[in-house]
Amino acid sequence: MKLAVLSCSSKCYSTRRLREAAQQRGHDVKVLNTLKFAIDLEEGHPDLYFNQHQLTHYDAVLPRIGASITYFGTAVVRQFEQMDVFCANSSGGISNSRDKLRSLQILSRHQIGIPQTTFVRDKKDVLPAIERVGGAPVVIKLLEGTQGIGVLLAETVQSAEAIIELLQNQKQNVLIQKFVAESKGKDIRAFVVGDRVVAAMRRVAQGQEFRSNVHRGGSTEQVELDDVYCETAVRAAQIMGLRVAGVDLLEGKDGPLIMEVNSSPGLEGIERCTQLDVAGAIVDYMAAQVNFPEIDLRQRLTVSRGYGVTEIHIPEGSDYVGKTISSSGLRDNDINVLTLYRGAKVIPNPRSERELEAGDRLLAFGKLESMKGLVPAKTRRKRQQGIQDLPELPVAEEALIEEAMVEEQLVAPESTAPVAQVSSEEE
Repeated sequence: MKLAVLSCSSKCYSTRRLREAAQQRGHDVKVLNTLKFAIDLEEGHPDLYFNQHQLTHYDAVLPRIGASITYFGTAVVRQFEQMDVFCANSSGGISNSRDKLRSLQILSRHQIGIPQTTFVRDKKDVLPAIERVGGAPVVIKLLEGTQGIGVLLAETVQSAEAIIELLQNQKQNVLIQKFVAESKGKDIRAFVVGDRVVAAMRRVAQGQEFRSNVHRGGSTEQVELDDVYCETAVRAAQIMGLRVAGVDLLEGKDGPLIMEVNSSPGLEGIERCTQLDVAGAIVDYMAAQVNFPEIDLRQRLTVSRGYGVTEIHIPEGSDYVGKTISSSGLRDNDINVLTLYRGAKVIPNPRSERELEAGDRLLAFGKLESMKGLVPAKTRRKRQQGIQDLPELPVAEEALIEEAMVEEQLVAPESTAPVAQVSSEEE
């Protein structure tokens, strides 16, 4: 596999580990500075230039796009997609995850736990919004921010009002979010690769700090997640359109709550804490999936005139309830069911004998005229490889050495553990 790692920080731990893991497995890997690309567009021939030379062919791309270059970075990833190159994370997925409001809007239509959140612009709406999320204390977040930057805890309604007014006067968009008291000062980072969680750690804030980000001095411990937490993390990443993601979850009293889904998660913290070869798991996954590049389904399927993709809802009392897909007459009307959504369950390519139930949602492709009356007005699997321990390689040994240092410092309580340096493209 010829692999390109898109990164502006070739010397950061994550980039070096990914290159090391790929080389260990015999792949041809190059680190390409995202900002050195030029995007060429002409009829029927999307192309890329790198350092003023036409880019050679790559089998796969692993984007490590920093928040400050999201627009250009996602444009480069999108160009690779148009050239049918496998990208570990889609351009749309990266864009979705970068905007906290957008990501929560997308997650909110699915059966997946998220903290109650509101977004307002008018000052008159601030107090009612705070009340709707359960009153003070509340968490105030800037829409775009990483590594805990732009996340504030307001203990009282008055302080919340003052903070929001100040930020809005500075032309900043903010979210008001319910404070999950039972998870104060701690969260879980689940590292998702493909359809599984390959590693997880609990992050705990130090002292009075309520943000548990590692680069803010938070401590970490390896955790084994139960099926509910694993399924929630994987679904969140898939909903966002990400194959490689760091999913941050709060441990709510009623189950996991998705706090954030990161498209460029750092490797140093998770590998140091768990001592697992996460970089290797990413490379192994990409090597297995390289022949299946991202396809914009709606873009491809709507090229035929009069045909399109839509979601059909089966409400209570519908004539379709109790009928199988084959007996429903959908196929006779030139409508093909691609995926069936039943509660939190996703059933791809459902069998024709599957019986429809009230509340089902059908992702369908077919003749738009036939589907118009069905849309409510507004209403080859390979055995998975085990995750290996960190290998004894130069970059990986940095995490091994740091873990040994931390263990030594635990014996000497008065010593202070060094804070890891985090690249600006990591989340």
